[in-house]
Amino acid sequence: MLKVERLETGYGKKQVLFGIDIEAAQGKVTAIIGPNGSGKSTALKSIFGLIPVWRGTVSYKNKDITNRSTKANVKDGIAFVPQGNRVFDEMTVLENLEIGGFHLPKKNFQTELNKIWELFPELEQRKKQNSGKLSGGEKQMLALGRALINRPRLLLMDEPSLGLSPRLVTFMMNHIRQINHEFGVTVLIVEQKVREVLEVCHHVYSIKLGKIAYSGKPEIIKNDKEKLKELFL
Repeated sequence: MLKVERLETGYGKKQVLFGIDIEAAQGKVTAIIGPNGSGKSTALKSIFGLIPVWRGTVSYKNKDITNRSTKANVKDGIAFVPQGNRVFDEMTVLENLEIGGFHLPKKNFQTELNKIWELFPELEQRKKQNSGKLSGGEKQMLALGRALINRPRLLLMDEPSLGLSPRLVTFMMNHIRQINHEFGVTVLIVEQKVREVLEVCHHVYSIKLGKIAYSGKPEIIKNDKEKLKELFL
């Protein structure tokens, strides 16, 4: 579904990523872990077109999409959920979802909206409420629902657990597993809650100092405390 080869990028003159290779297999959950400042979020942003790729290629469904516009990426079935529970606070829950599916025909939008209500019934109960009054967990649900309403093929998620309580982290991870299974969405997720994300992903990468430090099955490192410590120090 997604193949990143020898990707280099950064901000201004500061290089952050140094030739990383990442693949996200179709229908699977792929996780990127690593210490703060290692370049995990930068990788997602460059894949989605939010920051320019300096060198290397990004391929989606065997098509080169390097430095393609975010608008074209969304139209082609790629969705991005940024970190920080970003929603339009001054708009209602329903209006946020309408923005996410603005280009869908009315009938199709209603069908997809009903699926979001089924996935997150808490949002339906608050559909007329201003989003700014939602809890952190509810805002994360809304941000995810807004991305899913277009039925993306590839979902990029940047630290969906950020700011959530342990109970809500488990709740969110369970929903990511459900989205992957029931919606058939390929997921590439950057996450700091390592043990939790290792339970839901099929393959894991670790980025350290802008380079790939590990690539393999989560089972191999899940119970290896020394290996996990090495990847985060």
